[in-house]
Amino acid sequence: MKNLTLTSIDAADGSGARRERSRVNVDGVIIGESPVVIAGPCGVESEAQTMTAAVAVKQAGAQLLRGGAFKPRTSPYAFQGLGLQGLKILAKAKVETGLPVVTEVIDPRDVNWVAEYVDMLQVGARNMQNFTLLKALGRIKKPVLLKRGMYSTIEEWLNCAEYILSEGNPHVVLCERGIRTFETYTRNTLDLSAVAAAKELTHLPVIVDPTHGTGRPSLIAPMSAAAVAAGADGVIIEVHPEPEKALSDGDQALTPNQFFTFMQRFQAVTQALAQSGPKPSVL
Repeated sequence: MKNLTLTSIDAADGSGARRERSRVNVDGVIIGESPVVIAGPCGVESEAQTMTAAVAVKQAGAQLLRGGAFKPRTSPYAFQGLGLQGLKILAKAKVETGLPVVTEVIDPRDVNWVAEYVDMLQVGARNMQNFTLLKALGRIKKPVLLKRGMYSTIEEWLNCAEYILSEGNPHVVLCERGIRTFETYTRNTLDLSAVAAAKELTHLPVIVDPTHGTGRPSLIAPMSAAAVAAGADGVIIEVHPEPEKALSDGDQALTPNQFFTFMQRFQAVTQALAQSGPKPSVL
């Protein structure tokens, strides 16, 4: 990578010295220090559903709330999200729980007004190379969560981060969410080597989405543990109060009880890793 804004090596002075790692402040939650957990429903379906999920993930120990007000779907007939109504529900959930909110934005024309309702804007896998959207996000100061495209190389992913950074917004967090391979048992193939590679090549925080990365609730906890062992700065998890009734991706969501158990295990792993010394990927 030759991009001076993104690279983890400070080539500007020719010294080859490693730049200090970036930390991204999402309304008081710092991503880039100890591992964080972002959790909540795939889509905002109703106020009751979202508030139940928000309270549950807060009580279990999550630091940020996720929820989709806009849902780009494979089928045009599938649930597409509640739009503005969904954003208002997320804003109310923040008032109730105190959790900063992360949501996806899909249209560059929506960036500024969506940013009024939430604390972090997500670029989904399908929009990773929507360069007009990336440039628009680069012109605001809200934190951005950039997911890797399902068919994208690491270099393509990092160049998309560069689009945001080069427009002036330094508050970027990378998210590895799995790539498409010939494997069919899991929804995607979670590429944890990309976590270590991104930390080696850039100064940006990197988190992992084991929900989309595996598509299987039983694999979320072990892959989250593996992610933080690989150097990830956090995970993003889907939690729904009634997954069997979810309007999107219910088969991969954790229930509140499952998420509580997950958090106990995740916190034990992160504490053990903290006591064992520096993460291998940042040596």
